[in-house]
Amino acid sequence: MELVKNQEYKRSKLHDYFGGSRQSGISPSAKTDIIFIFSANTGEQYGYYDGWRDDERFYYSGEGQLGDQEFERGNKALVEHIENNKRVLLMQESARSHVRYEADLMLVDYSYIQTHDKNGDNRRGILFVFEKVLNDVAAGIKTPSTPMPYRKPTVTERTGLVTTRVGQGWYRQALLRKFNSRCAATELDIPEVLIASHIVPWRSANEVERLDEENGILLSPNYDALFDKHLISFQDTGEILISDKLSSHQIIAMGINPTCKINVSEGMKPYLQKHREELRKF
Repeated sequence: MELVKNQEYKRSKLHDYFGGSRQSGISPSAKTDIIFIFSANTGEQYGYYDGWRDDERFYYSGEGQLGDQEFERGNKALVEHIENNKRVLLMQESARSHVRYEADLMLVDYSYIQTHDKNGDNRRGILFVFEKVLNDVAAGIKTPSTPMPYRKPTVTERTGLVTTRVGQGWYRQALLRKFNSRCAATELDIPEVLIASHIVPWRSANEVERLDEENGILLSPNYDALFDKHLISFQDTGEILISDKLSSHQIIAMGINPTCKINVSEGMKPYLQKHREELRKF
């Protein structure tokens, strides 16, 4: 069975041929290297907000109607689709039980968002960001001979109506992996509140430094706020440095531990040296 862009298909017929879940919005084919994502206009009741946006990207909510969404099952398949050489096909609901093959997609970013679940309870969701694949290979049984090229962004800013930062989701996930989803300073393990901070700030960094994991540190909000304003920094041995501009009362009020110590990799040291040079003093 060959799929043709902009043509409608009965969803049950797709699953008869390709396999995959008949209920989930994310449906990896059991027989081919295709992952179907199904988009409808009825997802908002489950906290899903899918669609094309002004930056010409397709935003797609992760699967899971109850509780926090995790990178498992379909969500895991999407986040790993490039390294596993899987194609992602966008199928847009067009009529009852029918979908239209709209586009081949490629993951370029993803992040945690706050949303609600099927019961209306607040929860952590996953938001995937896709771009169209430019090739026009028909969707048959075989995987395209040319692997999808996207792994890590090579251009970190895109200029349109607003200049946007490309790769922020990728960078955040890289730091979550590096620091085991824990704050480097406190070991707080609530991923959705942790901040992936650049040691040498984005505005001062070059293209390589902006996406270099060694130029990153994962911090809880109070530590990140002070680190970003150069009111704290860290030694190459990991000990915290606190600016003289902070009083004892402010340090206590911000919940800063003056004896805390982080793990510093070799690659972080040149960046931390630059950061320490900016530590604010009287």
